[in-house]
Amino acid sequence: MLESLKNKRILVVVAHPDDELLGLGATMHKLISECNCVVRTIILGEGITSRSDKRDPKLWGDELKKHRQNIEDARAAIGYESVGVYDFPDNRFDSVDLLDVVKIIEAEKQKFQPEVIFTHHGGDVNIDHQRTFEAVITATRPMEHEKAHTIITFETPSGTEWRASSDPKHFIPNFFIEVSEENVEAKIKGMESYEFEKRTFPHPRSPKALKILAQQRGIIVGKKFAEAFVIIRTIS
Repeated sequence: MLESLKNKRILVVVAHPDDELLGLGATMHKLISECNCVVRTIILGEGITSRSDKRDPKLWGDELKKHRQNIEDARAAIGYESVGVYDFPDNRFDSVDLLDVVKIIEAEKQKFQPEVIFTHHGGDVNIDHQRTFEAVITATRPMEHEKAHTIITFETPSGTEWRASSDPKHFIPNFFIEVSEENVEAKIKGMESYEFEKRTFPHPRSPKALKILAQQRGIIVGKKFAEAFVIIRTIS
């Protein structure tokens, strides 16, 4: 499967700043640096205003400006060709018409012409992740001229594993990509760029926890490090 990703145009569609790192940063670093992939990521939400009781972007002006700089630093750490940033309300994607999100993804597809799309697992506890997944699936219906032939979802630490144990939408990976320690360190470097998102151990977004997760996913498939995915659809 890795061979089929080489030399591809890949679009990464995420809900928040830092999501483009947490579930797949090491893999993207590998695909860009070793597999000649051109990767653009789009971040749909502003990612911070839900920390107030009411949404008021003006109250978070300085933080949002800093967030934008953090996005650029993270982009450089992974090697993304470009990043598109939108401002859907943080943790309130359910207050937005799904069609509005779909239209953004369709426009990005038209401009970038990706062959592969990576996005969130549809069963994440975070509503924005769920809606992003739904929008991607809607925007990539397998019509005759749809160029994005492969849709792959990733786990997001502190969003995927917190789903209730009784919920049927758990993340059950069917595709693993071996990554190197260098790839993992690039992911951690990018994550540490996010001043408002990084955490200390044992939080799942801490450097130590991210490395442990890469080791754990690697152990499952007999490798030192790996990241795990679910293939939703691929057409040969």
